[in-house]
Amino acid sequence: MKAKVIAVLFCFISVYSVLAQQDPLRIIMIGAHPDDCDIKGGGTASLYVAMGHKVKFVSVTNGDAGHMEEGGGMLAKRRIAETQEVARRMGVEYDVLDNHDGELLPTLEIRLQIIRKIREWNADVVIAPRPNDYHPDHRYTGVLVQDAAYMVGVPNVAPDTPPLKKNPVFLYFQDHFKKPNPFEPHVAVDITPVIDKKISGMDAHESQFYEWLPWIGGYADEVPEGKAERKEWLKGKRFGSINPAVRESLEKWYGAGRAEEVQYAEAFEVCEYGSQPSEEDLKRLFPMLGK
Repeated sequence: MKAKVIAVLFCFISVYSVLAQQDPLRIIMIGAHPDDCDIKGGGTASLYVAMGHKVKFVSVTNGDAGHMEEGGGMLAKRRIAETQEVARRMGVEYDVLDNHDGELLPTLEIRLQIIRKIREWNADVVIAPRPNDYHPDHRYTGVLVQDAAYMVGVPNVAPDTPPLKKNPVFLYFQDHFKKPNPFEPHVAVDITPVIDKKISGMDAHESQFYEWLPWIGGYADEVPEGKAERKEWLKGKRFGSINPAVRESLEKWYGAGRAEEVQYAEAFEVCEYGSQPSEEDLKRLFPMLGK
């Protein structure tokens, strides 16, 4: 009888473990502006969603300075509306914090906003910019998320929001900046199968990809008129060749043969301040690797 009870208990524990492993992962990507997560992680987000996992994008500013003709509250409303169209197209949730674009500083108030967002989402994975970048809002978003990395588990910090019982794995979006240290692609994801989904999300940010960024970049005369033509143009404009370091990471995770076939990829660097994942942890947290 005792042996039967033990066997039943073992069976229950095994079933529970399998079910626990099947719980959807919860990923939060944090950018400075209402299009940053889409640019840096939209393909990986699309893969997560397709696999049944939960993804939230957060913009730390409301984007109220990112235009050559519009600005202030009206521009912020337009950009928030664009994020909600992204959410509809991509199957993610999209939050925009009410901090001014171009004026972001790594203050305690905004750090607490980010801590609350990570806790409310019960994040397994947090992805944000590195704190070395051309744009001060990007840099300070990186600092703010780094500063939140330990505090998400401290009960007396932002005590109105329950602390996490685990420290998530924090990672950085890819960038090309070399000083003081270059980006290291610890994870590289093949997003070729979902590149059109990513472009569809980016396409919703009309104020940015077809107006502001072409204007400030001096290529406004290149933007096509037609909707389909714009998407094809955007794909060609925003995505170049995969650099050797990312290609090497793709080979690690997908094998050399498959890596050669990858046309579009997103890469991420593990931050030292959150939980430090093993290779098996990364395979669990990025279940699309090798698929």
